[in-house]
This record gives sequence, C-alpha cells and structure tokens, in this order.
Amino acid sequence: MEVDVSRIIIEDYMEELLNSLETKVVVVGAGPSGLVASYYLAKHGIDTVVLERNLSIGGGMWGGGMMFNRIVVQEEARPILEEFSINFKEIKGKRKEGERYYSTSSIEAISKIAAKALDQGVKIFNLISVEDLIVANNRVRGVVINWTSVELSKLHVDPLVIKSEYVIDATGHESSVCRVIAEKIGELRIRGEGPMWAEKGEKLVVENTREIYPGLIVTGMAANAVSGSPRMGPIFGGMFLSGKKAAEIAINSLR
Repeated sequence: MEVDVSRIIIEDYMEELLNSLETKVVVVGAGPSGLVASYYLAKHGIDTVVLERNLSIGGGMWGGGMMFNRIVVQEEARPILEEFSINFKEIKGKRKEGERYYSTSSIEAISKIAAKALDQGVKIFNLISVEDLIVANNRVRGVVINWTSVELSKLHVDPLVIKSEYVIDATGHESSVCRVIAEKIGELRIRGEGPMWAEKGEKLVVENTREIYPGLIVTGMAANAVSGSPRMGPIFGGMFLSGKKAAEIAINSLR
C-alpha cells in the first residue's frame, strides 16, 4: 500500500507539472493580488500557472492586521468581495463623507479566492521559487524555476523552466521578478516602498499595475515597491483591484 500511495502522488504531480511547462501566463506569488489575477485570467479561458515559493499560499493576508485575522476593504472593491462570495459587514462610525469600508475574515477571504481560482482551472504549485527569467528579443518569455528548498539550502542545482507569453510579478514587497530585469538587464529601477500612507497607497497600487517590461506585468505590493509608493497595511481593496487589472492587461493582449 505504501508504495502505491507514493506512486500515485508522484505520477499525479508529475503529470500536472509536465502539462504546465508551456502556458499562457505564469503568476509568481500566490498572495491576494496573484490569486485574484489568476482567477480572472482562467475565467477568460487563459491557461494560468501560479508559483508560490512558500509552503502556504495567501501571502501575508492570513494574519490580517497584527495577527487579528480581519481585513478592511473599501467600497471600490466591494464587487470583488461579492464575486468571490466573501461575507463582509459595513463598518459603522466616524469616517470621511462618502467613504464606505467593509470588514471581513482574512481566512475566509483568501480561502474563497483560492478555491474559486482552482475551480476555474488555475494550477497552483507551492514550494517552487522563480530564480530567473527567460528573456529573448527584449521580451520575457517564461520563468526559471527551482525547489524552494534548494534556494534555502544554497545548493548548486541547475533549474528548469516554464515557458509563457506573460509573467505577472505578484511577489509582494520583494518584487523579486522585477529585480531580475533591474539587476541583469538594467532597464528598471526598484525604488522600494515608502512609509505607510494607506489612502495614497491604495490608489497608487492600482495605478502602478502595468506591463513594466515587455511580457512582464507587475501587480500588488510589488507594483508599489517598484514605483516607490507607500505601503497600506491591512486594507486590501487595492490589492484585489490591482490583481484584476493585471489580468485585464494580459487578457487584452492575448485576445
């Protein structure tokens, strides 16, 4: 029985990995922006693979604010909460005129976003790191991957690749995919995120979401980190909207 279980796991995993070596879009990072982007891509029939270097998906959203597992979402992103059937309640109390905020469970939010993405056919691989990019003729053509354990152990093990038409950097504060272009090609400057200013940061994270290099789209906190914009803390409407915008950029190009 033990060998049968091992054989099933290995064969099933390898089949899915082999089928993912060529795809339309690779999303690097399975935080809120990356998962939202992958959902909308797959919903439009675009083959999408998500790579997460950590054991768990969801980025920093699990912990809410200072380990209180609640997050806040503003009115502009309410349709996304509804899209994913996430329960929420309106925040009552003092705020600027015309502003509306909602609270929800960070655990429910990330669980439902991930589940909906998987239901749409997104392929998610955890414990895989992107250590480099495939760049040919001044365009990103895919990612260079290795096991996260290899990265953490600092072993010299040659990587493998996944070919794609677009790569989305959803790696958060590190903006690690964009750093490959900045450090190896020199056509980007990573300014680093600024101090917290939630109101401004929430707007700019959507504005900063763009195709930053041919074939490479940046989303979420990676977009703000590249542009030097403020961090926002545990308000996530901008992150959701940024992920949706990243998907729309790829969708419009791939049609």
